[in-house]
Amino acid sequence: MKVCGVELKGNDAIICVMSKANGLYDIPHVRVPKINIADASDAEQVRKFQFTFTKLLSDYQIDAVVIKGRALKGKFAGGPVGFKLEAAIQLIDELDVEIVSASYVKNALAKTQVAIDFRDTGLKKFQETAFQTVFAYLENH
Repeated sequence: MKVCGVELKGNDAIICVMSKANGLYDIPHVRVPKINIADASDAEQVRKFQFTFTKLLSDYQIDAVVIKGRALKGKFAGGPVGFKLEAAIQLIDELDVEIVSASYVKNALAKTQVAIDFRDTGLKKFQETAFQTVFAYLENH
């Protein structure tokens, strides 16, 4: 199963692709670590974001997308652009999208028997949350 973990931050969808087969994890090199939207108020830009994301999923044969959820209100609430990007991803036809909470990720990482040092993954530092999200998801499935 190949899964794309997503962290929505500002105008970016930060991604990490990971697969798990026979108990082994693989993090393939992906051509872009994040997909950006220049102007979220422009419908054409949102369509372009959705097309780019869909193309990435198709090119890497992704089975599912897991998005780290954000709070709706309060100090750590997500911004309006992030929720728009989340909806654009969720509306991609024939795509299994799941939104997981921070506590879900934290609990899965605490229970895991597998220790992966993020520094050994070859990913960029800003991809760490997306990595943790997809890793937690794969650990529970």
